[in-house]
Amino acid sequence: MNSSRINVPGIVFTLALLLAWEVSARAVASPSYPSLLMVLEKLVADAPVFVEQIGITLLRAAAGFALALVTMLPLGIFIGRTPRFGQYVEPAIDLLRPLPPLAIVPVAMLFAGTGSAAKISVIFYSAAFPLLINAIDATRSNHPLLVQVGRSIGLSRAEIMRSIDLPAALPRIMIGVRLAVAMALLISVSSEMLLSTDGMGNYLMRAQEQFQIAGGLAAIVVIALVSPAINACMLRVERKLLGWYHARHAMPRG
Repeated sequence: MNSSRINVPGIVFTLALLLAWEVSARAVASPSYPSLLMVLEKLVADAPVFVEQIGITLLRAAAGFALALVTMLPLGIFIGRTPRFGQYVEPAIDLLRPLPPLAIVPVAMLFAGTGSAAKISVIFYSAAFPLLINAIDATRSNHPLLVQVGRSIGLSRAEIMRSIDLPAALPRIMIGVRLAVAMALLISVSSEMLLSTDGMGNYLMRAQEQFQIAGGLAAIVVIALVSPAINACMLRVERKLLGWYHARHAMPRG
C-alpha cells in the first residue's frame, strides 16, 4: 500500500472521536449511552448473528441492483440514442424520479406481499434512476462523429449502442453505478425496517423495541464497516474497466 495515500489526519480525527465517545460514556454512566467498549463487546458476542443478517441484507441489495443494472442500463442507452422514443417516456421518468423509494412500499406490498420480493422491488426502484439518468445523459453527450463513423462502416443501431455508445459513455455511467450501489444498500436496510423479519434493518428495529442500545449501535457499526468495503470494491472494478480513461486523463507529473 502506498503510504502517501493514507489519510493520517482523518485517521487521527476518527480515533479522537472514538476516544471522546468512550470517555464521555464513562462519565455519563447511563444505560442509554453505552460506551465504545460495550458496543465492541456486543459486536463480538453477536458476531455470528451480524454475519448472517448482513449477508441477507447484501443479497437483497445485490438482487435489486442487478435487476436495475440489466434493465436500466440498456434502456438508458436506447433512450439516449433514440430521441423520438425519449419524448414518450421521459415525462414518466421525470414524474417518478422524485418519489422517495420508501414511498412505494405500500405499492410493493400490494403486488408482492411482505417477503423478499417486495423489498427487492423497492431496492430496484431506488437503484434504477441513478443508472437510467446517467446512461441517458452519457449517451447523449457522446460525440456525433463516433456514431457517423459507426454508420459509415455498416454498423446497425444495436451494434452502435453496444460497441460505441456503451464504451464511450462508460465513465459517466460508472458514476451512476456507484450511486446505485449506495442507494441499494441504504434502501435494503430501510425496507427491512418496515417489511422484514430478518436482515440488518430488522435487527435494528428489534434492538430499538427492546431498548438494546448497544446492540443497535453494534449493528450500525457493521453497516458502517461494510459500506466503505463495498465502495472500495466498486473503485477497484472502476479502475479495471476505465484504466484507459484514467490513464488518458491523468495529470502530468512534474
